[in-house]
Amino acid sequence: MFEAIIQAIEAHDTVILHRHASPDGDALGSQIGLKHLILHNYPGKTVYTVGDGAGRYGFMADSKMDEIPDEAFRDALAIILDTSGETLISDQRFHLAKTTARIDHHIFIQQIARHEVTDSTAESCCSLVALMAQEAGWALTPLAAQSLFTGMVTDSGRFRYDSTSARTFRLAAYLMSQPIDTNELYRNLYAVDLDQARLRAAFTQKIQLTEKGVAYIYTTKEEMAALPADLFSVSRGMVSVMNDLKGIDIWANFTECDQGVLCELRSSRYNINPIATSHGGGGHMKASGATLKNREEALAMLRELDQLMEEGQ
Repeated sequence: MFEAIIQAIEAHDTVILHRHASPDGDALGSQIGLKHLILHNYPGKTVYTVGDGAGRYGFMADSKMDEIPDEAFRDALAIILDTSGETLISDQRFHLAKTTARIDHHIFIQQIARHEVTDSTAESCCSLVALMAQEAGWALTPLAAQSLFTGMVTDSGRFRYDSTSARTFRLAAYLMSQPIDTNELYRNLYAVDLDQARLRAAFTQKIQLTEKGVAYIYTTKEEMAALPADLFSVSRGMVSVMNDLKGIDIWANFTECDQGVLCELRSSRYNINPIATSHGGGGHMKASGATLKNREEALAMLRELDQLMEEGQ
């Protein structure tokens, strides 16, 4: 499955790894994991990771991105990880590379690289990188294994989401052949301080319901500015306060920012991806996102989600 990408890696002395902006554990894990797989198995190669900052995932080893000049792309292979659409890629200079490739597990939207492997049945991009390592016969390193395992854990919701499969556990076992401190990992991922607990409690109080029972939270730009939290922690982080509400099958978190209104959509039963895609976003069947123009578009999306609920009942 990965033959063309493996051959491209072998053919280039410089490999530059991209992923989507505002990275999660899977985006960073696939970047860092693939970087150290290549460095260990092809010692003569130069590998860079590029993009915006790691944010709350800065605890991950080697998560600081490289700053490189345009010249570095001239004869390089650029590999785009965990990204469904071209506009979502952090550091658009992949266009300058000699050759491009992509590994992704989101629902396919468009081709963005010369060589592509997309598998929306995979719970994470990290598991696809681990699968490629097996196919190539590469040796694992502890850092590569821990990085990839972190991405598998985060994108599978600690192996709870229905994208988790027998393959997921086989690849997790493969990675755990290396020393991985899961206690430390889970502390970094899930431990919350008192301020975070209070923030989650405040957002729980903000939950509203549409006529058809779609749960949502809307945070204005003014409210966002007054919060002791960054944009990612509110937009991506607070959607989870609605995860396990009894009787709620679809939920959405809207957060105003300079770019518009960030939207995170989730569902336990329905395919909400077409709605996210119709608003310029993407993702998975039951976990997608988009950046909307304004509040009016957010309200229009809620009406579409209500219609989806009505059609499904």
